[in-house]
Amino acid sequence: MLSLASLWLPVLLAALGVFIVSSLIHMVLQWHAREYRRFPNEAEMRAVVAAAQLAPGQYTMPFCPTGKELPREEMLQHFREGPVATLVVRANGLPNMGVALGQWFALTLLVALLSASLAAMVLPAGADGHKVFHFFALLTFMVYATGSAINGIWMGKLWSAVAVDLLDSLLYALVTGAVFAWLWP
Repeated sequence: MLSLASLWLPVLLAALGVFIVSSLIHMVLQWHAREYRRFPNEAEMRAVVAAAQLAPGQYTMPFCPTGKELPREEMLQHFREGPVATLVVRANGLPNMGVALGQWFALTLLVALLSASLAAMVLPAGADGHKVFHFFALLTFMVYATGSAINGIWMGKLWSAVAVDLLDSLLYALVTGAVFAWLWP
């Protein structure tokens, strides 16, 4: 079994590679921009949400906290009439990109570290580069892709947006697999 200490460089470079690819996707290619839509009456919507004085959090309508309320005719009517929506409310002010980018890098580092920990248990030193590449690419694709698929299933995220997230995940996986294949001890 390899020591995790022997994998510090590929862990760091894989996390950095994913971070760079993600930055290019979001700042240069901007293929996620079309996933977001403007309310046709944004000023009115902002006024309604502001008047509600919602604390930051996730809100749904119709609100049906348990399945017990669902069979009630009133609740069924709310769902039939719509809108059926999930709204995420953030704190007022510009998003803190420094904090978000720091959290994203920490996550990429954690994914690389946990993947390396698992690989160190199952792949020997000097393992075939293709095997190392496939191991890391498959493992990290599963990690990066899962959250978006869950949001498609349970939160109503458009499947076209999930597909773009899956493409991102594939690119992150390819970068991670390539780094570890290149630097595997």
